[in-house]
Amino acid sequence: MTNVFYAILANSLTALLTNTFVWFAATFWVYLQTESVLAMSVMAGIYLITVSISGFFLGALVDRYRKKTVMMLSSLCSLILYTLAYGILALSDPAVFTDPGSPRLWGFILLVLTGAIAGNLRSIALSTLVTLLIPEDKRDQANGLVGTSDGISFLVASTLSGLVIGFLGVQWMLGIAIAFTLLAMIHLVTLSIPEGEIIPTESETNQIDIRGTIRAIRLVPGLFALIFFNTFNNLLGGVFMSLMDAYGLSLVSVQTWGILWGGLSLGFILGGIIVARRGLGKNPLRTLFLANAGMWLVAMFFTIQASIVLLTIGAFIFLCLDPVVEAAEHTILQTVIPYERQGRVFGFAQSIEQSASPLTAFMIGPIAQFVFIPFMTTGAGVELLGPWFGTGRDRGIALVFTVTGLVGLILTVLAMRSHSYRTLSKQYRKAKTHSLEAKV
Repeated sequence: MTNVFYAILANSLTALLTNTFVWFAATFWVYLQTESVLAMSVMAGIYLITVSISGFFLGALVDRYRKKTVMMLSSLCSLILYTLAYGILALSDPAVFTDPGSPRLWGFILLVLTGAIAGNLRSIALSTLVTLLIPEDKRDQANGLVGTSDGISFLVASTLSGLVIGFLGVQWMLGIAIAFTLLAMIHLVTLSIPEGEIIPTESETNQIDIRGTIRAIRLVPGLFALIFFNTFNNLLGGVFMSLMDAYGLSLVSVQTWGILWGGLSLGFILGGIIVARRGLGKNPLRTLFLANAGMWLVAMFFTIQASIVLLTIGAFIFLCLDPVVEAAEHTILQTVIPYERQGRVFGFAQSIEQSASPLTAFMIGPIAQFVFIPFMTTGAGVELLGPWFGTGRDRGIALVFTVTGLVGLILTVLAMRSHSYRTLSKQYRKAKTHSLEAKV
């Protein structure tokens, strides 16, 4: 791997850590100011929906302009938006931000949210730079390093955000974010990325070009099936987003739960390191499905009994496997999709796959509240499952995880036996062989 790639990865880690830190800290601060669970839910919903929609546009920008320009634009947007948010804080009466319906509060939230989401432009650009800078046989390991950087940013941001808000305050948080965003921009100026001329694949006026992106995906048989498989996985993953905190807090205190997740996030880092060192094998698609099967198998059993030890072990394994899945998908796309189209395809995949989690997040709460919890408290589940599974509100939530894991495992096994799986595996091997022959 080249020194340029390591430098870009470090630069992107700085920006990603800053943006993640800002969003986590802003979420904590808004709740402490307003004490409104609804405000937090709306923030999360807006964030997820905006991420899922923005991928189409951001991917087009990555393909249309030089990657260094795109990354600089990402940081510049974040810098401007964070500065405006700081201005709102400095010029407003602090009491304004205690009202969940305050226009100034939501103006601040939208500025911070948009500044953090601007960082997604960097993430898409980084995926395409792996193709540009890394040899074919090392891309899976490079994607593992990207996963490791994601894990580091999550770990550090989740820890520091609470400390900064608790001891320094939200203005210090934005001041730190502005300083590190400037640092990333200055460092990026010093980097030289060996990019050739950007050759547009469609009309200059057609910037988003969803139709062209769909055509590029359809040219690779089985690729649409992979994207929709990951979309369905995220649909199931929304269950964890919605219910994990509620279940964990039924077992331990909020302080213990927060510390525990700081440690669990090391799973992201470990999974990325393993991929960076060992790669993904000859068939990344097979590795992706085996990792998915392992994740859903764990999900079936890590809530089978009301045990924080069992939950911790299962969640750690689950998080270790997540970077494997991400690296495998990126490696496949980098191999079978032409470089000049990759930004749009990565953006398209991000938008489609991320759109599923908000849908489940909004749906699963009522389903758990009105179906699974009554089933395990006063319903037939008390007699059918209660003697060995346990009863009560927390066991109703636990049953949701078990059922989700079973559905995910069945889906994964069926997908591995599908025609699309075999076809895409052949396409990957064919594209990789063609790339190696071209170099010779």
